Amino acid sequence: MRNAFLIIDTQFDFCHPQGALFVPGAEQDVERMSALIRNHADQIDHIVVTLDTHQVLDISHPLFWHDASGNHPAPFTRISGDEVDAGRWIPRFSPEKAINYIHNLEADGQFAHFIWPEHCLIGSRGAALHDTLLDALKNWSRKRDLDYVAVQKGLYPLSEHFGIFRAQVPDANVPETQLNTSLIADLARFDTVYLLGEAKSHCVANSLKQILDFAPELIPKLVIVTDCMSDVTGLGYLADPIYAEAQSRNVRFLKADAVFN
Repeated sequence: MRNAFLIIDTQFDFCHPQGALFVPGAEQDVERMSALIRNHADQIDHIVVTLDTHQVLDISHPLFWHDASGNHPAPFTRISGDEVDAGRWIPRFSPEKAINYIHNLEADGQFAHFIWPEHCLIGSRGAALHDTLLDALKNWSRKRDLDYVAVQKGLYPLSEHFGIFRAQVPDANVPETQLNTSLIADLARFDTVYLLGEAKSHCVANSLKQILDFAPELIPKLVIVTDCMSDVTGLGYLADPIYAEAQSRNVRFLKADAVFN
């Protein structure tokens, strides 16, 4: 059996208490996933890590929007299509595309548009892999003579990119927002694909949803490692339907200590 790990956004800003968007529980998640990699290097044949990566002027960051008085929304503000149409929140950049994005997001039944603290800024400490995970990855590479694969997402500033496989609202003129078929094909080479990372409520859940929707060939291979991911505080309910759908489609759920036992 050949095994692959797909590790979502295990970066400083999500996994360290000083990070801009720290997910409580993530430090312990990192310890568990790193222990799996250190202790079972010979049983892990491929590792893909994803890197949430943003510009400051991103549609999900406060500076992108203002109200009629010039005030920017606070982090965790929800922006709806109705509010944008009423002028409650005004996009400062690419207004037509930004407004269409909010409406397309809602029409597709996806998560509401939230404003986040500036996070995972390109080139910043916050965008880097957590040191504990990086040490485990380097150890694995030296044992196996293999490199881990790093895949960036989120650099297109006019769409959120929670799931690794495509942006929330793809733009036909922006290739990196389209479905990443090469990544799907890369993972499909393996018998089992273990899904881990942060945050369970957002980027892990949306990556899972994209597998369910766009990569049916991966579904029978998929294992969700339940204690190597945690929710954004208070928002876990958003992803409950995604995990319920995965269970109904016979995706396997395991804790870390059962992965190779």
